[in-house]
Amino acid sequence: MALGGNPIFNGKNFRGATQAPPVPQAYGQNRYGQGGYGQTPVMDAPGWAAQQNMTQDQLQQMYNRPAAGPAETGRMTYDDVIVRTAACLGAVMAGAAVTLFVSMPLASMLMIVGALGGFVLALVNTFKKQPSPALILAYAGLEGLFLGGLTRILDGMFPGVGLQAVIGTLSVFAVTLLLFRSGKVRATPKAMRFFMIAMIGYAVFALVNMVMVWTGAVQSPFGLSTSIQIFGIPLGVFIGILAIGLAAFSLIMDFTSIEAGVRAGAPERFSWTAAFGLTVTLVWLYVEIIRLLSILRGEE
Repeated sequence: MALGGNPIFNGKNFRGATQAPPVPQAYGQNRYGQGGYGQTPVMDAPGWAAQQNMTQDQLQQMYNRPAAGPAETGRMTYDDVIVRTAACLGAVMAGAAVTLFVSMPLASMLMIVGALGGFVLALVNTFKKQPSPALILAYAGLEGLFLGGLTRILDGMFPGVGLQAVIGTLSVFAVTLLLFRSGKVRATPKAMRFFMIAMIGYAVFALVNMVMVWTGAVQSPFGLSTSIQIFGIPLGVFIGILAIGLAAFSLIMDFTSIEAGVRAGAPERFSWTAAFGLTVTLVWLYVEIIRLLSILRGEE
């Protein structure tokens, strides 16, 4: 599993579940989950009595049945992750839709509420011992308020930028997933080291930029991103491309962690953790794309 990436997947609970050996439904298990491959089933009273009344053919048919799959044994599957992620994204869209039917001042207030509430629930869900579907969906809904308000503001300044950001986010996600499935892009140790160095640099820039905007040291709404130019190109363009690349690679690490969870037979409930982690990364990716597009549109 890729360590050092999304903290949600690196939490001790999800990581412990993916590192634990899977519990197989071995050949020779009886209906009580007892016995194993090459072992004689435990002769518990009810089970053994029932077997005495079976014919030889019936017993053979019972032992010839295929082993139970992950879904039957309560293990996480890719389908589980897909369904939970779709539910989270649905909550994000529902929250974003709310901002379309309220006044602009109220939409701005909801954006702030969504940003603060989403941040708090992100921390709660990250460090919670067991995933809570209600809290994860609540997080997604609050992030929807934040993204909806942000999109409405920026789309008012630069018409069409919201739709472009949605298409861009889906495109990056699809390309990243295809590259991961093909095996052409993997979270190697060397790539992880570069990712961590780049993330630290990006975090420092974002913190300095935020402080300068809040203190009024820079008048531009995007701060240093547009006030500093390199060869006539705003600094924010280079930073935005880097951030989108980091978010895309974070998706690769998320996919790696999910794959490890499925292979290790992690409990089904951790599919909510996987969905939460993917949602966090996709929210980050969308914010970076719409910010980059806004900076580019502002220079036209």
